[in-house]
Amino acid sequence: MDLINFRVGQKTISLKILDILLTERYEGNLTSLPNENKSFIGVKDYMETPTPIFDLGIVLNNHSTKETNSELSDLLVEREKDHLDWLDALENSLVTGAPFTKATDPDKCAFGRWYNNFETDNEDLQSILAKFDKPHRELHAMAGELLELQKSQSHDKVISLFAEKKRQTFNQLIRLFESAREQIILDYKPIIIFTTKDGVTPHIGLLVDKVEDNINVKKEDIKPLDQLTSVGFDVDPQTKNMMRGLIKMKHKHSLLLDPSAIFRPEHLMRHEAEETEEYGLF
Repeated sequence: MDLINFRVGQKTISLKILDILLTERYEGNLTSLPNENKSFIGVKDYMETPTPIFDLGIVLNNHSTKETNSELSDLLVEREKDHLDWLDALENSLVTGAPFTKATDPDKCAFGRWYNNFETDNEDLQSILAKFDKPHRELHAMAGELLELQKSQSHDKVISLFAEKKRQTFNQLIRLFESAREQIILDYKPIIIFTTKDGVTPHIGLLVDKVEDNINVKKEDIKPLDQLTSVGFDVDPQTKNMMRGLIKMKHKHSLLLDPSAIFRPEHLMRHEAEETEEYGLF
């Protein structure tokens, strides 16, 4: 069986090549329809056939990848601000003699706790994050070094040294925070998969993060999900209905999906389309 793997958040999903008509870059140019299914994001023409588009990120992860990426980017903004506040507090302590109460252990600040537990399959983002460790530890080490030097060095010398260390270390962290946020945005280039049940007419479109690779598997390589989904945890009926098995990959599994069982979109046709500038009229 020939399959194509796609990335959806942290998950890899597989579709049979015969179930796919076309993949195209998602540009956001969909026609909206009133609908209660939060994963339904609009309608797009395929060969003059209005086709409902669903966000697989919402179906499988309860969040769109765009939303997840936005939250991660916002978190990095907050953690950068935390360290600016940390430096302001240290400078105030050095200038006024007020106690310094911020974390001196880099593993105990909010960023350190997040950093030590965060995992991603994005190799480019991994590479950027790996560069954080050294300057982040050097930044936190500043507090102990400068507060100790304050006991034996002149006030002006300590403040001058603080400014130098801040310029070197914090500016490096700022560049890394910016690079990480840029990578999160650049990496997200979603595509729409137009699926079919008869090989000719479109069934539904699925929004995924990106294409990964092509694989060929034997039927016996596909592990059934009956036992997995019957004990230990709940899977909503709609999601359970579309899953056909797990395929063992090198370091993980891919989830084999049947797009013909994901949704029954006929009810969407009862609604009148909203005319939009991007889509126009059906």
